[in-house]
Amino acid sequence: MKAVRPARTPRPAVFAGRVILVMLLIVSGLCRAAETAAELLERADDIKTANNSEFLDLLGQAEAQRDRLSPLQRDQLDYLKGWQLGYSGQYQSAEVALKVVLDRTVDPTLRARARISLLNDQALASHYEEAYANLSELLESLPTISDEKARNFSFGVAALLYNQAGQYDLALKYSDAWLATSDKSAACKAMAQKIETLYKSAKLLTDDPQVDNGLEACKRIGEPVFASAIRTSLASLLIDKGRAAEALQLLKPHDVEVLATHSAVAISLSRSLLARCYFLAGDLGNAREYAQSAIDYGIKQAFSKPVADAYAVLYSAAKQQGDFRDALAFHEKYAEASKAYLTDTTARTLAYQMVNQQVVDKKRQIDALNDRNQVLQLKQEVDAKSAEASRLSILLLIAVLGSIAWWAFRTKRSQLRFQRLARRDSLTGIFNRQHFLDAAGATLQYSAKSAREACMILIDLDNFKSVNDSYGHAAGDLVLRRTVSICETHLRSIDIFGRLGGEEFGILLADCSLDAAELRAEALRTAIEGLCSGEGGIDFPVSASFGVAAASGSKYDLKQLLVDADGALYQAKREGRNRVVVFRVGSADETRGRVEQSRG
Repeated sequence: MKAVRPARTPRPAVFAGRVILVMLLIVSGLCRAAETAAELLERADDIKTANNSEFLDLLGQAEAQRDRLSPLQRDQLDYLKGWQLGYSGQYQSAEVALKVVLDRTVDPTLRARARISLLNDQALASHYEEAYANLSELLESLPTISDEKARNFSFGVAALLYNQAGQYDLALKYSDAWLATSDKSAACKAMAQKIETLYKSAKLLTDDPQVDNGLEACKRIGEPVFASAIRTSLASLLIDKGRAAEALQLLKPHDVEVLATHSAVAISLSRSLLARCYFLAGDLGNAREYAQSAIDYGIKQAFSKPVADAYAVLYSAAKQQGDFRDALAFHEKYAEASKAYLTDTTARTLAYQMVNQQVVDKKRQIDALNDRNQVLQLKQEVDAKSAEASRLSILLLIAVLGSIAWWAFRTKRSQLRFQRLARRDSLTGIFNRQHFLDAAGATLQYSAKSAREACMILIDLDNFKSVNDSYGHAAGDLVLRRTVSICETHLRSIDIFGRLGGEEFGILLADCSLDAAELRAEALRTAIEGLCSGEGGIDFPVSASFGVAAASGSKYDLKQLLVDADGALYQAKREGRNRVVVFRVGSADETRGRVEQSRG
């Protein structure tokens, strides 16, 4: 029999070596997982707008391994999730998520990016004072932001917010600042913002080479959301100029591509414009389908302009088809959305002005406090010196008091300036006569220098005295307010609208041909005539007469332009009211109208 050997006990050194090997394998695996997570988050961040579907898949993969992520990686994941909420139109939820990231993370670059996304969502959620206050802090911190991507995003959100506040020069400044960087995506993303600003400020041309350059840049990097933004700006301009067929050819081939972006803003705007194109082309079926789609995809806010425009298309289409019940329902929703949008636009502008004034005042207060502290310090030193130093102290005190008085004077002057700007008609809320004339005169001077056409529309409600006599002044006031509300829905941001007195109104259309002005006047006449529907307490007929004249015919002289438009308005009254008459240079009506004015 062989002797049985006892089991060999592992040597301590060998055992320790095996333990170390196992630990190294575990650590190596964890490191590979961490590296995989970092690469996954970076790739998700790079494609979040270019391929939103894949971005969502990557977020799901990252969330599945959340327990293995580092604290910074978890913050990055939560930031991307908050960004997606805002991208899909859930702004309230996005604000909450991004504020959590800001409160928790200590990484300066991530804090800057979270703040930028928060600014954008706050503006879209109508929290304008917070948005512009945060924007001021962000721009002040720009010198401390070393991450190039975060700096570029700062330029982008600044351009966006200033564009929304109507501060187009500032918006163009930050768009150009972004374009001047080495960011390869700037030629697409920054150009999309710049083209939108050029359109809103009436500086975009239909053949602007920047449009094609921007679209080509977006195609190179695969950014359909920003490409759609460029196309919708150009399509809006084409529709404004009566070239809806070209706008349809521009937008329709990319409809499926836009749907795939999952962007509430991009889809709603594109489909709203398509609905308007189909309506203008007489295709009411497609017009209603795309308008309803724009509403369904739209951000869930009453003040979305694409949604308001979509309701306007549904109302007009239903009215043409004789479906008056649906037309009335759509008109109510359109009026509600349009009024809310105009109110929101005003709120944006006022919020910017308030925050801007607060920043200026705060800086002045800090400067004044610094001056005061310096003076107190000097006074303590002066008190220990000779009489000559005492006299110096008095002089310094006088200088401080003078600076405080100067600061108070400038603050008061700023307040008075804002009061002068608030020259509004108390009943309708639009410009009063003097403010209208001042603004119209300035616009005519600019149009003359830039060789751009401008047109004046004078509106006078027909038989308005009989409304007051028969139904009372309250009914007359209601007609005036409703007329103004209808007119405002047909105006551009660059148009000047004012009440000239009683039932007479004036509209100066900048950068607008006489034929286009006639079409817009006819649209206003039709809309005002539609007031007699019994809606809102108006159950009696309402109509208006219109006089239209071009500034080139009056050599851009405001007084003569008003005379020409008034002559056309007078002719509209003579010919039976409820009509549009255009003053055309060289016609018999021109000679007769100007002779009558000279005799008067």
